[in-house]
Amino acid sequence: MSLLAGRTALEGLRILDLTSEKGAFCGKLLADMGADVIKVEPPGGDRTRTSGPFLNDVPNAEASLSFWYNNTSKRGITLNLEHGEGQKVFRKLARTADVVVEAFPSGYLKKLSLDYEALKELNPRLIMTSITSFGQTGPYRDYASCDLVALALGGQMYVSGDSDTPPLKAYGEQAYLIASLFGAIGTLMALYHRHLGGRGQLVDISIHECVAGMIEHVNVRYLYEGVVARRQGSLHWDNAFRVFPCRDGYIVLTLFQEWDTLVELLDSEGMAADLKDERWCNHTVRSREADHIIQVLGRWAMRHTATELMDLGQLLRLPWAVVNSIKLVSHNPHLLERGFFVEVAHPEHGASFCYPGAPYRFSRTPWRVWRRAPLIGEHNQEIFGRELGLSPAEIAGLISGGVI
Repeated sequence: MSLLAGRTALEGLRILDLTSEKGAFCGKLLADMGADVIKVEPPGGDRTRTSGPFLNDVPNAEASLSFWYNNTSKRGITLNLEHGEGQKVFRKLARTADVVVEAFPSGYLKKLSLDYEALKELNPRLIMTSITSFGQTGPYRDYASCDLVALALGGQMYVSGDSDTPPLKAYGEQAYLIASLFGAIGTLMALYHRHLGGRGQLVDISIHECVAGMIEHVNVRYLYEGVVARRQGSLHWDNAFRVFPCRDGYIVLTLFQEWDTLVELLDSEGMAADLKDERWCNHTVRSREADHIIQVLGRWAMRHTATELMDLGQLLRLPWAVVNSIKLVSHNPHLLERGFFVEVAHPEHGASFCYPGAPYRFSRTPWRVWRRAPLIGEHNQEIFGRELGLSPAEIAGLISGGVI
């Protein structure tokens, strides 16, 4: 692989993707930037294909919308890694690869003699990025886990929700997405190191550590000041922001920023209550008695629509924002103007579907979705035959033997 610029940022890279839902987004990030990412699934398809939601709400291994999104731009093969012949084929593939990204339980690949220590003997330049629940070492290494467990043990759940209700989990699979982001970053850094020194390495990604490292002020306030953060609903930890109901939805408002301007605005509508009193000019008083300010702002917000308040705030250079539903996000004029949403063709359906687009923009090597997620075994002939050099008879034998 050359780091010289190509048509795509990652052109010429071959990546074998053995991930589950724990790391599929990592492969997508690399594939959408031009790497040749080959999704390796067991015969019959990956378990993540059974995860909904499904197109038209009809469960089907080729219609999982989550699988579609997390596997764009990849090619796909089937291969039974627990079969001796499958392991031989995978070793051939590993010789041709720059990176293997995997998300099996710790120790699984070692039992198959397909772990990093084994594969680097075949390909010293190989990088293996392992995304696991707790990493390759430590007392929790073999614990059962999921996204919910990672958020609970990583500290994020403890500070999410209201003070008088049990802790809440963030929507979706945020722990897996965070780990996938660090997986992609770690892979790219290992590739850069290989460019300088010529050798690959193992990148050990612990989802638990990824979550524990991303709780920002919760970490630093305790580690440096001994303060244990508490849940306080939508109120920012230092009372800077809060979500308020308004006439037609919800709005994010600042509580103290540009205080004089805010009070004048409320007063112009006769809604400032006692906030014009001199005592409220003291920031310490405002912070200590924030509940009163929240009550005054709450009554005022209910007289306006969310859009009115956001426009007014932006006019005053205050970072106020409508709490958008996904319907409003998809019609957001800024996202539409920048072409954020893209159409991806699904020939087997005779249609295109809308996908979220580029998370970053490159002036020379643009991001793009090169193809929709692969069908089960879609590229078996192409990769096993034309690229790996297996004969039609050998491929037929692998099929009949349940290897692919």
